[in-house]
Amino acid sequence: MKCRKCGEKASLNMRQHKLALCKEHFLAWVPEQTERSIQRYRMFSRDDRILVAVSGGKDSLSLWDILWRLGYKADGLYIDLGIDGGHGYSQESRRLSEAFAASRDLHLRVISVEHEAGAAIPEAAALTQRGREKPCSLCGLTKRHLMNRAAQEGGYSVLATGHNLDDEAAALFGNTLGWRVGYLARQGPVLEARPGLARKVKPLCRFYEREMAAYALLRGIAYIYEECPYAEGATTLYYKELLNRLEADRPGAKLSFYLGFLRAREHMTFHEDGKDKLELHPCPRCGQPTSAPGECAYCRTWSKVRLRLGTITGGEA
Repeated sequence: MKCRKCGEKASLNMRQHKLALCKEHFLAWVPEQTERSIQRYRMFSRDDRILVAVSGGKDSLSLWDILWRLGYKADGLYIDLGIDGGHGYSQESRRLSEAFAASRDLHLRVISVEHEAGAAIPEAAALTQRGREKPCSLCGLTKRHLMNRAAQEGGYSVLATGHNLDDEAAALFGNTLGWRVGYLARQGPVLEARPGLARKVKPLCRFYEREMAAYALLRGIAYIYEECPYAEGATTLYYKELLNRLEADRPGAKLSFYLGFLRAREHMTFHEDGKDKLELHPCPRCGQPTSAPGECAYCRTWSKVRLRLGTITGGEA
């Protein structure tokens, strides 16, 4: 297979795009396509300060690398979840994130969940009512809160995440199966800012996971290969497997599914029910927006964790 641009041997054949490219032209194509998505969905401008949420994985580090190459003002945020348990997952992903930032002279802020909230994610999950389940819901809740807080405190106008097409298609598939109209109404490349909530964008939403893995490899980006140890058996991974089977038979199916939804959404009206409709007010404890009648879910959950740890008294919670 030859590169369509120069005729040299291709490094990657992307059947879904009917495009084969050599290393040089593939590494130029990815930033070009990223810039097109940034402009198409009006994600941010050259004047915006961007905070990139990095996990040590291929997608988030590649996103930061791409924005750096494109000349955007982008800093990084790594949230240390304390997921180690003998395999050192958080320790290794943090090391790789810090090494990436240092190699490019980029600013990386590191937030430790244990330091900020009082316990690492696995320990906190074991102390809550869902202690026998995986800590994924607590982890997601905590990351969303800390990412938004970091963006607000740092004066960033945009919070960027490395969600790729496979991530977005799997989420769309699950939300469509359950007809979760509230989530469908909010899913897309851009989630607009609201009072107290940073603007969130997904510049890699049109790239396949395979393409981002190839980009990281060809750019020499060292990233953590292992999935989170708690990801095994996750519903999202099951949806990805189903969509991969469809993609194998029909190259481009995932991209058509996602882009078709985005086009259709422009003409759709999602009637959100009371459960999904977000009417926000400031949490009386932390000040971040919440739809709960009292304190936000983050404050309620972590107050319970700290009480059970015995680090604060019941009156202070």
